[in-house]
Amino acid sequence: MERVRDVRGLPKAHLHLHFTGSMRPSTLLELADKYGVHLPEALKGGEPPKLRATDERGWFRFQRLYDIARSCLRSPEDIQRLVREAAEEDVRDGSGWLEIQVDPTSYAPRLGGLIPALEIILDAVRAASRDTGLGIRVLVAANRMKHPLDARTLARLAVRYADHGVIGFGLSNDERRGFARDFDRAFAIARDGGLLAAPHGGELSGPSSVRDCLDDLHASRVGHGVRAAEDPALLRRLAERGVTCEVCPASNVALGVYEKPEDVPLRTLYDAGVPMALGADDPLLFGSRLAEQYEIARAAHGFSDAELAELARQSVEGSRAPEDVRRKLLAGVDAWLADG
Repeated sequence: MERVRDVRGLPKAHLHLHFTGSMRPSTLLELADKYGVHLPEALKGGEPPKLRATDERGWFRFQRLYDIARSCLRSPEDIQRLVREAAEEDVRDGSGWLEIQVDPTSYAPRLGGLIPALEIILDAVRAASRDTGLGIRVLVAANRMKHPLDARTLARLAVRYADHGVIGFGLSNDERRGFARDFDRAFAIARDGGLLAAPHGGELSGPSSVRDCLDDLHASRVGHGVRAAEDPALLRRLAERGVTCEVCPASNVALGVYEKPEDVPLRTLYDAGVPMALGADDPLLFGSRLAEQYEIARAAHGFSDAELAELARQSVEGSRAPEDVRRKLLAGVDAWLADG
């Protein structure tokens, strides 16, 4: 019988992790106490809150909890702590490269403005990378609930810092609101500046949302993308173009996109040849980090160690890691698989 290898020892890249959502629950409790922020029971009970975001009330509750948690990040020291601890958690789970997603406008009011907020975040990323050895870069994300002109401002800011730690531009929040094409100019600015286009799509909305990301925003990666499984022609298109889907199994179940881990179409995407990068999305709210996503693939979908290794390879190949980092991680994947 083949030995089951520890997925925490499998080198991998983490491409879908939101900034506030990466916080440790214990850190949230400490910061809330420090600033006198009243946390609802859902954020202080020690267990992930029960969420279902497939209707508007459920999504509003999810956003409210996220906003309350974000309100506890008020100083550069808080930002530094969050990034350092997120890096430590990723290293523990076998990540050798992290692309963390943030909308700096959410932190600007408490950190002196938009530019200071992004610079504080990038300083924290450099310090955490130095202290932990984890390669870390930033993906600046616009908010779909705000005006497209705000997204253009963020895209220009992201391009300005393309040589200082920013590697991509995203679009998050409720994809059921508005149209992807409303943000096409922002993504053109980002792409022209050499940034990766990685909008969210195909999570709360169906395959058409993924197609919009491809057609209107010219996405090289899609945040989530799992609903593409409902459209065989779209699956073929993703596979042929090599568009990586950042799939977050625990998040999909926690938000009610699928009822149970077995329902997340990991096997459908994998068998169709769609590149995937498993991600934790918001561990603070969903209760699981990166390694557990690989455990879900193993336990709920019967992925063999060879297939888990292929998922790890796809995460590295879908990243913006430098070539030397890629080579090191891919060699580590081969070594993990050979150690059997």
